[in-house]
Amino acid sequence: MINIPVSEKKRVVIVGCGFGGLKLARKLKNSGYQVVIVDKRNYHQFQPLFYQVATAGLEPSAISFPLRKIFQHYKDFYIRIAEVTSIDSEKQQLWTTLGIIRYDYLVLTQGASNFFFGMKNLESRSKPMKSVSEALDLRNTLLQNFENALAATTEEDQEGFLNLVVVGGGPTGVEVSGALADMRKYVLGKDYAEIPREKIRIYLVEGMNRLLMALSERSSEKAREFLERLGVKVMLNTQVRDYDGKYLETADGQKIHTNLVIWTAGISGARIGGLRDSAYGRNGRISVDRFNQVKGYSNIFALGDVALMEEPGFPKGHPQVAPVAIQQAKNLAANLKRKRKEEEMVPFSYKDKGTMATVGRNLAIVELPNARFYGTFAWLVWMFIHLMSIVGIRNRFLILINWFWNYITYDTSLRLILKPKGC
Repeated sequence: MINIPVSEKKRVVIVGCGFGGLKLARKLKNSGYQVVIVDKRNYHQFQPLFYQVATAGLEPSAISFPLRKIFQHYKDFYIRIAEVTSIDSEKQQLWTTLGIIRYDYLVLTQGASNFFFGMKNLESRSKPMKSVSEALDLRNTLLQNFENALAATTEEDQEGFLNLVVVGGGPTGVEVSGALADMRKYVLGKDYAEIPREKIRIYLVEGMNRLLMALSERSSEKAREFLERLGVKVMLNTQVRDYDGKYLETADGQKIHTNLVIWTAGISGARIGGLRDSAYGRNGRISVDRFNQVKGYSNIFALGDVALMEEPGFPKGHPQVAPVAIQQAKNLAANLKRKRKEEEMVPFSYKDKGTMATVGRNLAIVELPNARFYGTFAWLVWMFIHLMSIVGIRNRFLILINWFWNYITYDTSLRLILKPKGC
């Protein structure tokens, strides 16, 4: 057993400290439970801004916050940095790389992982963006490509380094494409003046007939209009078939010469050993009832991206976005408090407060339940909402200063290629 102090309180073990796990843990402060947080990282990361780290707009530390600092004044809270390997539901034990943790209630909120639709070459050769470290790796690769383009001895070799392909037309794909276009327009001409700007081509490949499928058709068309205005080649109804590290091949036979494919197209629930196969639904997500209780288990819960809950208005489950995880966490925390008092739990109901995506400098899309707006005002709203969602006053201040400086100077000072020795 992992060394965790014995308590008379019932123990809630939370796996993962993303948006859902963090909100749940905070809401359980002074709840009468002992809380144990298990995460493979010792920090909370703000996923919506990964793309800004990847395009040298923000430092990784600006969107990361140490877990122990968050919970340093919480009593009877314990953090263990480990990866979960399996669950023994009969013994109420969680198996991890550090050892075994006993639980009374187990909450799975480990998020989702990249899904490549069975395309092994894309899985091994493309660049995903599901963590700060992956975003930093993408930044290194992107900048190294421009360095390699300068040294290329043939037009063909140079083309491979300068063609940038983003696969997936959801919010992340749209945002990273817009950021790359801004980078090409405002930054690369200064750093790499030897490379004509028009040689840097950005492709956004989407298998569906429009971008941002979760938004209205009008907003999708606006996103496409903004991207094309920035010089991004948007390829709709285009399925990706394979990638050999040099050429991206589509289902209709097109080939794009590129050394960098950024994958934002699919995500899948991260499976944990020990759960019955019947507990999993579509896309590897864990099937839960309206109380976030995993079907077939009385004391195991799941929330956020990994949870598949059906309710009126969302027959195929909720969108895998932060507001869903946060609202589910609040409801589950309240229900766990009710269980402690032997009161009836309250079912969850998602309140959609709107969706937004930024496309580039002064360009964004905001959809609220009763309104939608585009352009500069939407961009300011997007910045304010994201800034206020960041954990820690210091991090908010750093991001605000970075954004302000980038805006007035059209430049950043973060274009550093940082790699371990030997890489």
